[in-house]
Amino acid sequence: MQVFEQFRTVVSDDIDHLNHVNNIRYLEWIQAMARAHWTSLTSEKQRQENVWVVLRHEIDYKASAFLGDQIHLKTYVTECEGVTSIRVVEIYNAKTEKLLVKSKTKWCMTDPKTQRPKRISEAIQTIFDE
Repeated sequence: MQVFEQFRTVVSDDIDHLNHVNNIRYLEWIQAMARAHWTSLTSEKQRQENVWVVLRHEIDYKASAFLGDQIHLKTYVTECEGVTSIRVVEIYNAKTEKLLVKSKTKWCMTDPKTQRPKRISEAIQTIFDE
C-alpha cells in the first residue's frame, strides 16, 4: 500500500467560532489529499480519461487542532475494485502524533465524457499498490 503524506500549519482561515479547526476545513483537506495523491501518481492523459467522484464520506473527529498547530496528513487506498475505491485519510498533530481525524471515502471512477461509472483499469489499480 502506497502512503502519500503532506504537512501543513493551521492558519487563521482554518479556525471556526470555537477557536479550533472547522470541520468543513478537514473535509476540504481530505479531498485535497485525494487530489494531490492522484495527481502525484498519474499522467495528464490518465487524469483526462478518468475522473473520481465521491459516493460517501465517513469522518471521525477524534481531537481538535488549533491556530499554529503543525499537522501531518496521510492518505492511502485500501480497496480498489469494479468502479469504486476506498481511500483513508488520517490527520495527526505533527508534534504529539495524536490522531485528530480519520476518514474513509468511497470514490467512484467515472468517464468524463459520459459522466457514467467506469471500471477501474488494472493499470490504475496497480499504481495504488506501489
